[in-house]
Amino acid sequence: MAEQKQSSLAEFWFYFKANKGAVAGLIVFLIICFVAIFADVVAPYDPTEQFRDSLLLPPAWQEGGSSQFLLGTDPLGRDLLSRLIHGSRYSLFVGCIVVPIALIVGVIIGLFAGVIGGKTDTIIMRIMDTILAFPSLLLALVLVAILGPSLTNAMIAIAIVQQPHYVRLTRAAVLGERNKDYVTAAKVSGVGQLRLMFMTILPNCLPPLIVQAALSFSSAILDAAALGFLGMGAQPPTPEWGTMLAGAKDYILRAWWIVTLPGIAIVVTVLAINLMGDGLRDALDPKLKRS
Repeated sequence: MAEQKQSSLAEFWFYFKANKGAVAGLIVFLIICFVAIFADVVAPYDPTEQFRDSLLLPPAWQEGGSSQFLLGTDPLGRDLLSRLIHGSRYSLFVGCIVVPIALIVGVIIGLFAGVIGGKTDTIIMRIMDTILAFPSLLLALVLVAILGPSLTNAMIAIAIVQQPHYVRLTRAAVLGERNKDYVTAAKVSGVGQLRLMFMTILPNCLPPLIVQAALSFSSAILDAAALGFLGMGAQPPTPEWGTMLAGAKDYILRAWWIVTLPGIAIVVTVLAINLMGDGLRDALDPKLKRS
């Protein structure tokens, strides 16, 4: 059993590393995770500490900058590098909470819709279609407006918005599996409905769900940043990247660094995760393996 797992991992890594972009994305993502975990050690200052004699100081390489603040300071004199480092925690935290919630709930609903079928399937899918009919950011904004602006409520809203994608993907995978011989054999042997769904069918539906989860991770970070920028996500002085952009928009012509650098942080993180998602697709999709 152990040898089989090692063989599967070796095969997965063989196909994953063939995608150089995915490997680069993995390296960047691991660096971001390291920085987020050890932010208190890596960051030179507390993200909320204000240096009143260093307001809107440019980066160290620009004229007027200081080596004390490598990436400059914001309008309140807070070190931008420290805020970006601590902001990585919030972005990764959003993905780590939103994706599992949306995945677990979506998979359960999708399994019931695909296996039970009939009116249950129809009702569930029409509800999912209704949710998908709304623009995702607009629906998230409405939900946060109802629940109240905060990072927690933003995560709840994003999880609700992402859930239909998992429901539809799980249902489609179940419909492709439920009539196969191994499912029929399990039914004939007297396997219960819950065991049939979660132990027999679900393991064979996981590859596309894993890829979707990786891509949803980046979507969750983008949505959280967008809500933060609109003032409906994390609230000041929280060093969340979207909230940092919201507080910097009035200084875009005077201090480019307080707008550009949080934007670059979002782009790099999302790009790294998307590249990883492409690598996961290449490694887990049997059709791509054969090609």
